[in-house]
Formats: sequence, C-alpha cells, structure tokens
Amino acid sequence: MEHRNILHMLSPLRHVSPFDVNMALDAGYDAVIPYTGVEQGDVVGLVQDAIFSRSPQAAKRTGIFIGGKNAIEALDMLDAARKAMVPPFEASVFADPAGSFTTAAALVACVEKKLREQGTNLAGLGVAVYGGTGVVGFASGVIAAGQGARVKLVGYDGVERVAKLAETAKARFGVDLGAVDGSTEPLKVDALRDVEVIFAAGKAGVQILSTTQLAEAKSLKVAADVNAVPPAGIEGIGPQDDGVPLPGTQAVGIGALAIGNVKYQVEAGLFRRMTETDKPLYLDFRDAFALAQSIAG
Repeated sequence: MEHRNILHMLSPLRHVSPFDVNMALDAGYDAVIPYTGVEQGDVVGLVQDAIFSRSPQAAKRTGIFIGGKNAIEALDMLDAARKAMVPPFEASVFADPAGSFTTAAALVACVEKKLREQGTNLAGLGVAVYGGTGVVGFASGVIAAGQGARVKLVGYDGVERVAKLAETAKARFGVDLGAVDGSTEPLKVDALRDVEVIFAAGKAGVQILSTTQLAEAKSLKVAADVNAVPPAGIEGIGPQDDGVPLPGTQAVGIGALAIGNVKYQVEAGLFRRMTETDKPLYLDFRDAFALAQSIAG
C-alpha cells in the first residue's frame, strides 16, 4: 500500500498562509491540513496525534509545517515538535514563519552571488538591515552575521526593539548584531554611510531609502530589496533587477522578484525533501540558506 504524503500546518495566527498551502501541494503533498490559533503547549499533542495514527513507515510521509509571523516562536515550536517524536514514529518538521526563513535565505544568497562577482564575500563587510524588527530582516541579519558580516539592525521606531532582537540573536544563535536608531531621515542616512551592503526588508509599499540618501553610502557594493509592492523600498531598484547598476552609486541592485525566484525554489525544494526522505528532517533558516546558496550559484 502506497502511503500518501500528508502535511499538517500549524500556525498561531487566525489563518495559515495560502501561499504555503499552494507551495506544499505543488511540491508533492497529497493533502494539507491547517491548524490555526495553535499555542506552544498544543504542539506536542498535535504532533503525536499525527505520528501515532500511522505506521512508522507512513509517519515518514507525514510532515509538520510551522508558520506564523514570529521567528523565535516558530523555532520554539519546531523544538517542541522534535521533542514530541517517539522513534520509530517520527515526522519531518519545517519552520518558515511568514515565509521569512526562505525569503531571508534567498536574499542573502543572492547578495553573496553579486559580491562574488565583484571578487569578495560577506566576511568583514558592513551590512545595514532596514526593516530589522520584521521577521525577514531579523532572519537575514542572523544569516549574514553567520557568514562573517558586521550587521546592524536599523530600527524605524528607535533602537529599543532592535536592541532586544540583537540580544536574542546573541543568546540563541551566537552571532553579534548591532542595533541603531533609524527613526528619522538623517538617522537612516547615518546608518548606511559605512556599509557595503544594504538589505531592505521593510513594510510592503513603503519607500525606505531614496537615491539621494543612497549616494551617501560611498562604499556600497550591493543593495537588495524584498518589497514587490510599488513604490520600491529602495528607490531605483526594479522588482526584476538582478545586479543592475544602482543610480547614483557604484553598487548594483537586486529586486524582489529576483529574490523571490530563489525563495520559491527553496521553499518548494525543502517541501520536496520532506516528501522524499527516509529519515526525519528538522528544517529552519539554516537549511533554507544552504539550499539557497546552491540555487543562486
């Protein structure tokens, strides 16, 4: 008897993401079942119901996906799901809250590729993350810091929240992130003057940096923007740009659709791994980044 691929999607929010549902089904899952309003204490019971209702072989064809909009909460749920397994009853688990892990992975991998084309890499370079309080900004900052970059999270509403996130990154992942105030236009410019790389991961449809401001980044090599909704987060970057010269600078720009193409392949690829594996996988932003690097080239 052939075992069907079944994915249980857990989210602390009112809804699961239709994007993730479509991605999972297109990647090979036969059925996707949403669970909303899920709290940390619910995870063990839901996971064990999923694994014990199938044989050990069928449990391998069972997947758990963790969504939401909070990176640390999702990682805590992933840890709880891992601890809920009772070998040989084990399922694979994939955390990607708000698509942030796969998007951040694609963002950093695309930037890395453009840096390599310029004969360098992230190690030792300064990176300013605008939208640093969001899940994509935070995750991309952690990934870049793990590659040796000097990362600072720029707080649009002051330094307090990004400073707390920097503390979390140090405690959880052992990486150092700086925290700077970007609550005014002059402060935003101050944050970019000494960096070689800019990540724009702010709210969709909001311009964060203008061409005039970018001109102050004299050492800028690459700027990347994940916002696909006009206006662009970084003025002068088109959604499909992939290494296009950025007006008023010596840098190149990477747009949201170029990043999104890699993100799409990463998420689909991780879902496919879960449907094909013979041993349980526990996937987070680190696995997403490793795959993104191979896809971006």
